[in-house]
Amino acid sequence: MSGNKTQVTDQKPADFIASVEPERRRLDGEVLLKFFNDLTGYLPVMWGPSIVGYGRYHYTYATGREGEFLATGFSPRKASLSLYIMPGYQDYGEILSRLGKHKLGKSCLYVNKLADVDMDVLAELVQTGLRDLDKIWTVHPT
Repeated sequence: MSGNKTQVTDQKPADFIASVEPERRRLDGEVLLKFFNDLTGYLPVMWGPSIVGYGRYHYTYATGREGEFLATGFSPRKASLSLYIMPGYQDYGEILSRLGKHKLGKSCLYVNKLADVDMDVLAELVQTGLRDLDKIWTVHPT
């Protein structure tokens, strides 16, 4: 079976963030780079051309599909900030109710700007997501 198509690259996360447009998205990206660095203690690495990832895990599904993916991270996309912080099938409703303005995807959270969310609650969410992910698949440092 094939693994994840999004793989680690040699691009430096700080260089990627420096190239992000528009400026408000770049500034939020700079804040998130420091936030995830401080919170996780992992070194950031680029996954594909636009995702800054922290930690990694190896997964194997019942179908036989397996691969590696980032444990947590973010992407300052043009439309919104994409935050990869949840295993995807956990109920974080209580934490999310305190977060602020956001939208949910399967395994990511979409935020228009960091000013819309409570950064302490975001830290709680990231830490809870990492802890829950590690119960399913072991999280390794990057």
